[in-house]
Amino acid sequence: MNPEIILSNKINITNIKRIAAWAADNCENKEKLWSFVHSSDRRTSVNALWAMTHLPASESDWLFTLRDEMIDMLMSETDPGKKRMLLQILRDQDYEPEHIRTDFLDFCMSKINSECEPYAVRCFCIYTAFKMCVHYPELISEFEQHLDMMLFQPLSPGLESALRQTKTKISKL
Repeated sequence: MNPEIILSNKINITNIKRIAAWAADNCENKEKLWSFVHSSDRRTSVNALWAMTHLPASESDWLFTLRDEMIDMLMSETDPGKKRMLLQILRDQDYEPEHIRTDFLDFCMSKINSECEPYAVRCFCIYTAFKMCVHYPELISEFEQHLDMMLFQPLSPGLESALRQTKTKISKL
């Protein structure tokens, strides 16, 4: 299998799962997949990120080692598809109080109410910001203000669901 050729073409979920399986449990292949994320070819880069979203849970430790790089990439990224997939990966990670990057938290908070951002990016920012804010009551209060501002905007069903689920979690704190 030549993953670079596969990733550089239009592909489907079957191919994505095959690439994810190829990379799983093989350090060299995972590093190759990560290098494809940095490709100057948009399709290769997007497809590599898509494959990374389908890595098994057993690869969460490896993905955690890439967290700072992914955050840096996310904050300078302009491609909405790449932002969505980076946030999807980052959303699934745990955030301990001593490992929270304030620039990333600020990024997520700023995107929650940004109507210029795609709905998926906003949803993933809600979920990720909650995981970071949950450790600090004062941040939860600020976070709730951001969520309350959303009520004055037209919301997609997905955003409404993210808002409702997150408010429910906050009420249980």
